Amino acid sequence: MSDGRKTGRRPPARPRVPGERDDAGLPVRRAALEILLRVENRGAYADVLLGNRLPAFIEADRRLLTRLVLGTLAWRGRLDYEIERLARRPLGEIEPVVLEILRVGLFQLRFLDRIPKHAAVDTAVTLARENRASRGAHGFVNAILRAATRTAVELPLRSRDEIAYMAVRWSHPRWLVERMVEWFGAEGSESLMAANNEAAPTAIRLNLRRAGREEIIARLERDGMEVAATGRFPETLILKGAPRFDSESFREGLFHVQSEASQIVARLLAPTAGSTIADCAAAPGGKTTHLAELTGAEGRVVGLDTNLAGLRAAASVAQRLGARNAMFVQADACSPLPLRNEAFDFVLLDAPCTGLGTLREHPELRWRLGADDPARMGRLQLAMLSNVATLVRERGALVYAVCSLAPEEGSSVVSAFLERNRQFALDPEPPWRAEIGDLVGPSGTILLRPDRGGFDGFFAARMLRRQSLR
Repeated sequence: MSDGRKTGRRPPARPRVPGERDDAGLPVRRAALEILLRVENRGAYADVLLGNRLPAFIEADRRLLTRLVLGTLAWRGRLDYEIERLARRPLGEIEPVVLEILRVGLFQLRFLDRIPKHAAVDTAVTLARENRASRGAHGFVNAILRAATRTAVELPLRSRDEIAYMAVRWSHPRWLVERMVEWFGAEGSESLMAANNEAAPTAIRLNLRRAGREEIIARLERDGMEVAATGRFPETLILKGAPRFDSESFREGLFHVQSEASQIVARLLAPTAGSTIADCAAAPGGKTTHLAELTGAEGRVVGLDTNLAGLRAAASVAQRLGARNAMFVQADACSPLPLRNEAFDFVLLDAPCTGLGTLREHPELRWRLGADDPARMGRLQLAMLSNVATLVRERGALVYAVCSLAPEEGSSVVSAFLERNRQFALDPEPPWRAEIGDLVGPSGTILLRPDRGGFDGFFAARMLRRQSLR
C-alpha cells in the first residue's frame, strides 16, 4: 500500500485508488507470498500466520494482506485451472514458488477490481525476480499474467460434467462438491460454496460482567472500532473491520473475538446460575469463559482439553476476561475422564472435527481434507461423546457440537449415541426459542450455514439425561 514514496513511473491513464500504487504494495505481497508458501509447504494455518504478521502493517495494508492470503487459498482450485491452461503445462512442472506467485497475481486480476491490472502483473514479476527459487522465471510469470489480462479461460461445460463445472466455478475439490450435492442438492450447494468464498463477519462477545453493553460499545468506538450489527444475544456484536487487539478495551477484557455460531452453541447449553459445567474440548477458551459468565460467580466451569498449549492459551483468556470461576484440566476425552461420574449439571462437547463449516476462515482446509475424513472424525467424535456423557447428572443437559456440515460428524454421531445411550434424549424444546427458534430443525437440532445468516457452519444438539446410571 502507499507509503508516500514516488515511484518514478509514468502516471497511469486513470486515477489510482489510494493505497494501490505499484511499488508500495510490494511489502504486503511479499508477506502474502511468505505466508502462502508456509501454508503450502509446511502445513501451517493461514489465520495463525496472519495474526503474527498483521500488526506490522497499517490498517489498509492489513485488509489487503488478509484478502490476498485467504482469497488466494479459497480460489486456488479456480486459479490453478486457469494457470494450467494459460501455461499449457501441468502444474507439477511449475516451480512451487513460481506457482504461488502466479496464484497471487491471478487472484488480483480476477477478483480484486480496485487493483490495476498492470500493478498486479508488475508486482508479481518483481516478486519472481527477488526470490532465489524463481529468479529465472520472471519472464514466464510476466507472460502468463499478461495473457490472463487478455484471455478469459472458459470453465468446464456444465452440460457435460456438472460436478466438474461447480468444482472449478466455486473452487472446491471435486469430492467435496459431490458430497455437498448429496447433502444439500445442486442449488443449495452452489449457494453454500459461494458463501464459503466470502469473508466471514468479525463477531465479538462482550464481557458483560465487566461493564454494561452500551458502556462497552462506547469504549469500542473510542478505541477506533465500529459496530456493524448486533447479534441474537446481548453479548454479541458484529464489527465493521478488524478488532483492535492493541486497544485498552481488549487489554481490559471488555471483549473477546468469538464467532456468533460459537456463542449460540454456548447459549444452547443454557446453564443456570450457580451450576457446575464441564467444557470437554475447551481450548482456546472462548466457550469456557462464555459459560463462566452465563453461570455467574457462584457457578463453576471446568475446561478439559488434551492440548497443553491450548489450555495455557485458554487460561490466559480467562485471566484477561476475569473468569475466576473457570479452571482448566489436561485430559483426553477420547479416554475415560479423571472426573467423577454424574458430577456436572451441564456438559458441552464442541468436538474436534474436519472444520468444513469454517472454510471462510480456514480456506486451506478444503485442499487438505479427503473424502474419508468426515467418517473418520465421526468415529472419534462418537467415542468422545460417549465418554463425556458419563459426567452428566440426572436431569442434566449435554450439548454436542461440531463446526462441520457433514452428517457423518453431526446427525449421524448423535443418532448413534442415542441408540446406545437410551437414558439420553434430544431436548424437544431447547432454550432460547425466541432468539434462535428459527435455527432449530424439526428434530430439535441446529444446523447453521454461512449462506443462511452468515454464520459459520455448525451442527449442534441439546440432549437431556432422563435417568441415572446408578
